[in-house]
Amino acid sequence: MQQYSSLPEQNSSVDKTPTLLTTMQQLRAELWLERSLNQLQSRLNDCLLSVCSHVSQSRTTEAEIFQTVVNEIGIALNSITVAIALFQPQEKITQVCYVSASSSPCPQRIFLEQQNKNLQLKLQAVIAVADLQQLERQQPNHVRCLTDHTGAVIGWLMISQMPLNSEDKSLIAAQFQLRSQLLTRAIKQFVGTLAQLKKIQSLQQHSQQLGSSNEKLERTNELKNQFLANTSHEIRTPLSSIIGFSQLLLAQGYDPTRQNQQEYLKIIQSSGKHLLTLINDILDLSKIEANQLEVEWENIDVPEICRNVLALVKEKAANKGLQLRLKLDPDVTTLVADPLRLKQMLLNLLFNALKFTKTGTVGLEVLPQGRFIHFIVWDTGIGISPENQARLFQPYFQIANTVVNRNEGTGLGLTVTRKLVEIHGGWLEVGSEVDHGSRFTIILPVQPVGESGKSEEDVEPIEVSRQVGNQGDQEAKSPNITSNSALDILLVENDLPNAELIRIYLSTLGYQVTWVKNAAEMWSALTQLNPIVILMDIYLPDGNGLKLAQQLRQEAQYQMIPVIVQTAMAMKGDRETCLASGVNDYISKPIDLPLLGNLIAKYIKIPKSGNEAK
Repeated sequence: MQQYSSLPEQNSSVDKTPTLLTTMQQLRAELWLERSLNQLQSRLNDCLLSVCSHVSQSRTTEAEIFQTVVNEIGIALNSITVAIALFQPQEKITQVCYVSASSSPCPQRIFLEQQNKNLQLKLQAVIAVADLQQLERQQPNHVRCLTDHTGAVIGWLMISQMPLNSEDKSLIAAQFQLRSQLLTRAIKQFVGTLAQLKKIQSLQQHSQQLGSSNEKLERTNELKNQFLANTSHEIRTPLSSIIGFSQLLLAQGYDPTRQNQQEYLKIIQSSGKHLLTLINDILDLSKIEANQLEVEWENIDVPEICRNVLALVKEKAANKGLQLRLKLDPDVTTLVADPLRLKQMLLNLLFNALKFTKTGTVGLEVLPQGRFIHFIVWDTGIGISPENQARLFQPYFQIANTVVNRNEGTGLGLTVTRKLVEIHGGWLEVGSEVDHGSRFTIILPVQPVGESGKSEEDVEPIEVSRQVGNQGDQEAKSPNITSNSALDILLVENDLPNAELIRIYLSTLGYQVTWVKNAAEMWSALTQLNPIVILMDIYLPDGNGLKLAQQLRQEAQYQMIPVIVQTAMAMKGDRETCLASGVNDYISKPIDLPLLGNLIAKYIKIPKSGNEAK
């Protein structure tokens, strides 16, 4: 251990006083330097934290970093004016963009000795790059070049020239040295903070892009699954009728009358047309998006095509008990368009209106508006909420149809319609209010051809009501329960062609089939029947077949009745979903009639009929 004398040498206190003062001043200077730099780093860290907390403020934070640097250096240097001039490379000038907040309100200056001029440190002041480069070489150094982490010049940091209050030249030199250290280390902190800011912004941008990509992928996958499920269901329903009635007509030993043959062939034809419409929607959208759709421009008789379109939807309106109205302005005669595509546009809108209208009226009104014709399809249906209106024209999007309690179609009809309207140089507008109906307006440009002055008389409203004996009446009839034999089967199916197909086929096997079209009729029928098997469709107007099966299993008198679901749900996992609900078996549409016969025979444990279709 070092030993010290207890008796100081003569005049030792006097001799060592300057050394002690120098040491204290040095310590104070070092403390000042570290405190100032720590304060600056703390403020810069706060700026970075704000970036992490508020992604949208990243650009603002870069400016905050510049301002923080000039403010903190200005405070450390006793309110000396500190400024940053940003480099304008194309013009070889800089512009003062940041000035310390603690500086004097009067603009401070830097004296340029070689040119004997002062440079003002005030906002928006323009300074030549050459002048700043000279000031960098001038001593004492009041200007420092700022570069980013790549070495690219950002601008210049400047401090005003103010005299130091001291007569001691060595002390002044020391103070200049401390200022130089402060600027050097402050600039290093500044450059490091900017580099960290760039990294954070890059990570945030990457994260946002990744999140956006994931959302798009999830949405695309969701739409794809929805499209496949809807398309599978819609295609399998008409296919079931086509294949089933074809099997019935071709079955050995089956000898229907000529009248029945015609009826079955009409069902096959109708189902085939439905299937063709679905396929065409998918193909049309693909062609439109690939810019390969061919348009045949012709001079169209507008009144005639409108009457033809309403004639095509007349039967569907009659089956629902809806009125159809057509109103043509006498000034509307012709326009140039593709007649097939115009008919397709109007039919898509009319079928949609009929689908979402339970009672009341569906109408088509045609009006001239300057150089355009407005085709307005309106209804008194359930209407469309603002949220659904915003998504209405997205591919595969479908509004939940509370009128029939299930979705119909592929969700492509409106998308195709709007694109066809745009191809014709027009646009499609929609207006709707929940529970007060909807109005879709196709606006097409008029390119008149032929003689002017032709007109059509207003067409009187077409009143469409139910016709006695039509298909709609058959759907509306209550189940006619006349038998309670040992071979009773209860068929719960809302699609008439499929119900008729199953009824006819099972009748040839010796079964007595009672058909009901919804859940309410099923419960009513069960009070009068004790069926050996219940054939259950899943999509019903007033319920879900799987939930009905669960409800049957909760009732003691129905727990032992075998339930077979026959449905167009044929995607991966659908069979397991059905069986998990408590049903005994599952058969998908299009229904294989011999397989259906085998399933029923398995559950009732009786031999199959000899006249079963092969």
